[in-house]
Amino acid sequence: MKQVPTLDIRRYDTDRDAFVAELGAAYREFGFCCISGHGIERELIDNAYDAFKRFFALPADTKMKYHVPGSGGARGYTPYKVETAKDSKHADLKEFWHVGREIARDSIFADVMPPNLWPVEVPDFKPYGYALYQALDQLGARVLHALALHIGLPERYFDDKIDQGNSILRPIHYPPITQDNIPNERAGAHEDINFITLLVGASAEGLEVLSEGKWLPVTTEGDAIVVNIGDMLQRLTNHVYPSTSHRVINPANANARKPRYSVPFFLHPNPDVVLDPVPECITPDNPSRYSESITSHAYLMQRLREIKLI
Repeated sequence: MKQVPTLDIRRYDTDRDAFVAELGAAYREFGFCCISGHGIERELIDNAYDAFKRFFALPADTKMKYHVPGSGGARGYTPYKVETAKDSKHADLKEFWHVGREIARDSIFADVMPPNLWPVEVPDFKPYGYALYQALDQLGARVLHALALHIGLPERYFDDKIDQGNSILRPIHYPPITQDNIPNERAGAHEDINFITLLVGASAEGLEVLSEGKWLPVTTEGDAIVVNIGDMLQRLTNHVYPSTSHRVINPANANARKPRYSVPFFLHPNPDVVLDPVPECITPDNPSRYSESITSHAYLMQRLREIKLI
């Protein structure tokens, strides 16, 4: 059975051409790859997870203090069964929190990137949560260096397009499922909106990727982080890098009665980046698929409406 490969990113420094070729091939085929050797400390990940779990264990009315109605969940808490996969009739079985980039409040992007909220009940949520945000932001930039080289762009092509990116760290809690045969899934089939997503903690079963009409389970071992292409990068690369449907299914065993936690980092471009396909990805065999320009922020707003977050 085919499976999403795991590649060691340290090879970018020791065996660059081969690593870039293998990484590019994985993304062209699956839109997904597992990245090991990234150097993010296990202790940081464990400490962040511990803080996130303690937040989700708080009483519902305490958590709702951090819910900002009308904000699309841009910062703070989004309660259970709100987000709904595009074209799905049933809300996802999850609650989550959004950590965004800390920017100066006189930044040109301050109006679309609000300040973070932090739960006072869990004091170490902020230091561990933001340290993990920064570590994944840096790892995402390294992955984008390799992706750029694979399609003939300069290595640092993306650097000035993501340095103020509206990226989001999303700790998610999927509560235990107490009823059988419910129509809702933990996360319905969807594609991500952003450039790339880095998922810490896909060791628990449930994540599946659609490949050639079949759902492939993806679980990681060791320190591997799942990294997948989002719709904005698919658009920018004229679908050379596909944004693949994926879902989190409800376990068909006793694990359904256990909570599941995961922490994706959605790496977004800066809000003013125009998502036109790059010339390197336009060929006679793959003519440009987009005739109208759109900024990443306008695209984000369009998509948040589709998934019922705004």
